[in-house]
Amino acid sequence: MNSNRKVQTPEARVNSVAVLLFVLIAVIGFIVGSSLNSLLISGIFIIVAALIAFSVKIARQWEKAVILRLGKFKGLAGPGLFLVIPVIDSVSSWIDHRIIADPFNAEQTLTKDTVPVDVDAVLFWMVRDAEKAALEVERYKEAVSWAAQTALRDIIGKTLLSEMLAGRDQIDEELKKVIDERTEPWGISVRSVEIRDVIIPSNLQDAMSREAQAERERKARIILGTAETEIAEKFAEAAKTYENSPVGLQLRAMNILYEGLKEKGALVVVPSSVVETMGLGTISGLSAMARYHPPRGAGR
Repeated sequence: MNSNRKVQTPEARVNSVAVLLFVLIAVIGFIVGSSLNSLLISGIFIIVAALIAFSVKIARQWEKAVILRLGKFKGLAGPGLFLVIPVIDSVSSWIDHRIIADPFNAEQTLTKDTVPVDVDAVLFWMVRDAEKAALEVERYKEAVSWAAQTALRDIIGKTLLSEMLAGRDQIDEELKKVIDERTEPWGISVRSVEIRDVIIPSNLQDAMSREAQAERERKARIILGTAETEIAEKFAEAAKTYENSPVGLQLRAMNILYEGLKEKGALVVVPSSVVETMGLGTISGLSAMARYHPPRGAGR
């Protein structure tokens, strides 16, 4: 999008149309007057051309023209082509009925817990009543911008920093409500407010980062301790089961031995007390004998 592109104002559009009509009618009058050899007819055509040209106005689809007659409000016109009485009528303002997005901010504003913050936000609003916007407030666009900034500062002063960082949606709704109450008498409706960024001092950012890291470590240790507790409880339950089932204990021992010897070159160190308890020595000996002294007739 080209930001250097010039936008044609309503006044410029009307002036260009007026000049076109004036030139067109004046040329027709000059041709007619020349053919009849009458300067009076040419002069009349020129006067009519001027009156018609400056009576024609054009409003775009999203515009309303506020018409004053002898300084008093007459009505709204547009969109499209409409006529005014020169000298008597005047278009005081052109009201845009589209939704307008205005960025606004609050710099170095203290929160409820006395933390200076810079807050950037966007206000989406539109003119609901063109008559009120034109007659009730001077320069309604600037008024909306100032109302949004003061409302943002008020909200920041009543909110804790943690609430502002965690609950932007709630602050957006509160801002919308406050600004809408202020602009409602002007015929302006607030569609939404969105906080884009909350900037805090760098030293405070470091402190908050360390605090968040410490909180994460605390939670990780709690989770690890909880897992260890659950594992110990499961081991205790397994011990009770094996206590009443010697066969199950030996099967478990065989499984442990198999898992340890499954990988080539693996070395399993088993305490002698455990070997005697589980009968691992007998099991290992039988396995070794079976490996080096196969039964008779096995190779036949």
